[in-house]
Amino acid sequence: MTWKDIAPVPTSQEFIDIVLSRTQRRLPTQIRTGFKISRIRAFYTRKVKFTQETCSEKFSAIVTSFPILSDQHPFHRDLMNILYDADHFKVALGQVSTARHLIETISRDYVRLLKYSQSLFQCKQLKRAALGRMATLIKRLKDPLAYLDQVRQHLARLPDINPTTRTLLVAGFPNVGKSSFVRSVTRADTPVEPYAFTTKSLFVGHLDYKYLRYQVIDTPGILDHPLEEMNTIEMQSVTALAHLRAAICFFIDISEQCGYSLKAQCNLFKSIKPLFSNKMVFIVLNKMDIKKFEDLEPELQAELEDLTKSGEVELLRASCATQDGVQDVKNHVCERLLVERVSQKLKAGTGSNGAMGSRLTEVMTRIHVAQPLDGITRETFIPEAVKNLKKYSKTDPERRVLARDVEEANGGAGVFNVDMRKDYLLDDPSWKYDRIPEVFDGKNVYDFIDPDIEAKLAALEEEEERLEKEGFYDSDEDLEDESEVEVLEKAEYIREKHRLIRNEAKMRKSLKNRAIIPRKALKKSFSQLEDHLDQLGVDTEEIGLRGRTQTQSRGRSSARSRTGTEDPDAMDVDSNKTPRERLRSMSRGASRARSQPAVDRLNDGVTDGTARTTAERVAKLGQRRMNRMARQGEADRHIPATMPKHLFSGKRTMGKTNSR
Repeated sequence: MTWKDIAPVPTSQEFIDIVLSRTQRRLPTQIRTGFKISRIRAFYTRKVKFTQETCSEKFSAIVTSFPILSDQHPFHRDLMNILYDADHFKVALGQVSTARHLIETISRDYVRLLKYSQSLFQCKQLKRAALGRMATLIKRLKDPLAYLDQVRQHLARLPDINPTTRTLLVAGFPNVGKSSFVRSVTRADTPVEPYAFTTKSLFVGHLDYKYLRYQVIDTPGILDHPLEEMNTIEMQSVTALAHLRAAICFFIDISEQCGYSLKAQCNLFKSIKPLFSNKMVFIVLNKMDIKKFEDLEPELQAELEDLTKSGEVELLRASCATQDGVQDVKNHVCERLLVERVSQKLKAGTGSNGAMGSRLTEVMTRIHVAQPLDGITRETFIPEAVKNLKKYSKTDPERRVLARDVEEANGGAGVFNVDMRKDYLLDDPSWKYDRIPEVFDGKNVYDFIDPDIEAKLAALEEEEERLEKEGFYDSDEDLEDESEVEVLEKAEYIREKHRLIRNEAKMRKSLKNRAIIPRKALKKSFSQLEDHLDQLGVDTEEIGLRGRTQTQSRGRSSARSRTGTEDPDAMDVDSNKTPRERLRSMSRGASRARSQPAVDRLNDGVTDGTARTTAERVAKLGQRRMNRMARQGEADRHIPATMPKHLFSGKRTMGKTNSR
């Protein structure tokens, strides 16, 4: 029974708010100018389907959380039928399930229409129509959802009644002391008031008897009139009496202070007696402190005794006000109920031949008890030593000495340990105190050890010492052999080679993603060339002068070619300068040449002025189309905002929200 775990059922308006807010939160509207129509269709289709899935999920959770009446125990099924009307309950759940299927149909239809929409306006209107029809269906569920939430609240307040456990059911007229009895024997906080119909629903309490838990159910009062005229409060008691396997305690107010005569209470017992079939019934005469059974008129005594003539009903006496007899009634009823349940379990089961038989007989047929065939009765044999054994008494000075006495006489626990090996039963008593008192197949493990093993070990140690003194174990490590030295050198060379190969592979791996310049393409300075030649013993003065002269002439010729003029007196002017000064002047000329633009973007590639005019006109026409469409050009780097300003411009003050 998990009725208390049913989730609350929202109202229709709350349901719409939940669904639409979840849809907007998960799929916020983000449609931009220039989106393709296929992308717009997909967005609004996703929105409609997500709304439908959310509604289906919520409706399915509501339907599955409520109990299925056909799967419940007959007691719970009839109790729910009395309290809520099973037909109304099923109709409400059916309406919720039907709404779920209708919303799925609406979603399929509008997804099909969105597939062929032609514009953003059509997509938006179809989406609004789909969500509007879904919201209209949810609004129509206003009454079923409210009814189901009321049922949920009432189910959560119902007591947890187990129909199969040990149960005491208290019944009778109103105000006869039923709730006082339940309050006395259990810890249930049942309402007790001096007026009728204080208890309007079932109350459950629990008590323990012989380490077993019993549940005690306090039922509302029942009046003596036909079943068709009983109200909901009385029908709860009738349902419990009809379906629960319990011990019935029918309370009778013998003092008649409840407002009903003793004869009327007896008539009620007779009218509902068919509900007591196959159950244990006890009539409890309550309020014995006010009026005794012996004080009743003879005809009333005969009326009460007539109820117990069948032998299936017992008469008990108690007084809940003074607690006289209350515990006796509880213990007697619990004991009888326990015996009855044990006997029923023994009688339950099926025999081996297929017919119904007792479980006790079924078990006994599997047990074979062997009996002697000679017919001689053999009595139990008790040795004479045991018969003559004197009873142990700690105060007797001639008592048997126990291991505990020996322990206490020698200092007690922790100081003296009792000899546990004294009572070992071995083939040879001398094995008891062996160092390895482990026995396998009747043999002590110590017997498998060679008795001369210690002498042999001593002999081996002496031989070892003698060999060490003679130098038998000395190694020839100090004597170096030429071949061994050569092998060691080769091994060291191989290790060094492996180390170099690993380093080279590591360098190649580190340069895997870099451009590796071949050695012949590396740039080297002239000073490095001179240093290298000096190391080789070559005079580099003439080579240096010739290289610098060629560099200067190459620089002047290129400069003349760029300017389109030649200076015949250039060499004469520079002839008076030293080679270093001429090289410095040439480098300044080259730097001035490099500062000029390499190409003319305006004139290069254009044959004449007409072609240039045509190119400019084509560029303006292309830009005019971009300006007309209000499109951003390739040079525009501005990223527009994707949210309205009021959503991220800071905290708003108190006031209206019309600006939204």
